[in-house]
Amino acid sequence: MDYQILSGSVLFEGVSLEELHQLITCLRPENRTYKKGKIIYHAGTQNVAMGLVLSGCVHIEHNDLLGNKSILNQILPGEIFAETYACMKNEELLVNVTAAEDSDILFFDVRQVLNLCADTCLYHMLMIQNLLFVMARKNLALSKRCLHTAPKRIRERLLSYFSEQMARQGGRSFTIPFGRQELADYLNVDRSALSNELSKMSREGMIRIQKNKVYYLGEDLLF
Repeated sequence: MDYQILSGSVLFEGVSLEELHQLITCLRPENRTYKKGKIIYHAGTQNVAMGLVLSGCVHIEHNDLLGNKSILNQILPGEIFAETYACMKNEELLVNVTAAEDSDILFFDVRQVLNLCADTCLYHMLMIQNLLFVMARKNLALSKRCLHTAPKRIRERLLSYFSEQMARQGGRSFTIPFGRQELADYLNVDRSALSNELSKMSREGMIRIQKNKVYYLGEDLLF
């Protein structure tokens, strides 16, 4: 088990390496691996365990009846998923959880996470506080995505997303953590239409793109 990834996770922030070993021994999580494209949880699943990505990448996806897919979130190493559903008994998942790359996942029974042992370890309580922080931050991230997908025009959606990335990464150049199809799914637009709009913005001198690196050359955004 990669304790370096675990110790760097927000879930275990403030927990020493020694305490982390004790906590993992107490919680007894299950380690599983998934190939790229494998569905970890299907929509409609109940009583799931909370997952922590050790390596690879996981996507939270919504698929409608017409086969259209939207990426709601991307879960990277050290981050967790399905924690909200794990805390809600018999609540069906509204989304699919899919391995976007070959992934190594650690699964926690949330009942063991939330129920303190007789020793009432301070680092266990700290883990629970961290879990609440993660859940609050994800609610905020979902709200941001709603803001990005609210505009009708693709360019407005892109500019809204670019504005957030520039603020987060601290400059007018930033890296997009998605491929072209994944970005289209995240913004809930057609890939060809997205590519056409990005090409048009490049021709107009608004942006310059090098693979996943974007240089914003336009006027300051007001989003």
